[in-house]
Amino acid sequence: MGILENKRRARVFYKYLSKVYDTVNPFIWNEEMRAEALAMLDVDADDRVLDVGCGTGFGTEGLLEHTENVHGLDQSVHQLEKAWEKLGKHDPVSFYRGDAERLPFRDDTFDVVWSSGSIEYWPDPVATLRDMRRVTRPGGRVLVVGPNYPKTGVMQKVADAIMLFYDRDEADRMFRAAGYEDVRHREMGPSYDPDVAITTVARVPGSE
Repeated sequence: MGILENKRRARVFYKYLSKVYDTVNPFIWNEEMRAEALAMLDVDADDRVLDVGCGTGFGTEGLLEHTENVHGLDQSVHQLEKAWEKLGKHDPVSFYRGDAERLPFRDDTFDVVWSSGSIEYWPDPVATLRDMRRVTRPGGRVLVVGPNYPKTGVMQKVADAIMLFYDRDEADRMFRAAGYEDVRHREMGPSYDPDVAITTVARVPGSE
């Protein structure tokens, strides 16, 4: 387990990262990548959407371009404060402080669940994916963006020491172990590193 796959360390990390997150973020997760990921989901205007690990609201802003019914959750109050500054605390987004592993919502609450830049900090990704499935209606979709596993041995050792990095095979294993169907993956990234991220979208079993 990487050093940041620990909730206490991750909260401390984001306490300081929140000050510069929106400046640094475009170098690894930009608007073009966000639009590409959103295109994989095909969010409808009447969809109720949850953004898990919403951070400063970058993904949330993209979701608002497709539906007005967006809810954001994050464990870091420092990240949430930045999101509140941009989007307000209650309108147009309903924000919650909470744990991705124990989502404070009833079963089948959302049509779509989105999570970008959060899975790498989850101590138990499969358990968290299961809880995301729980709060998504049958036939609904879940999308997760995470860091793609590096190709070189040196960078792999660095990645393993810090947080969760994974490839298509591991993403497929995690999503299927969590009970999803129709699992699809796409690598994406900025022009200088087009495979830095891996985006997975999957369907919750049940009727549409």
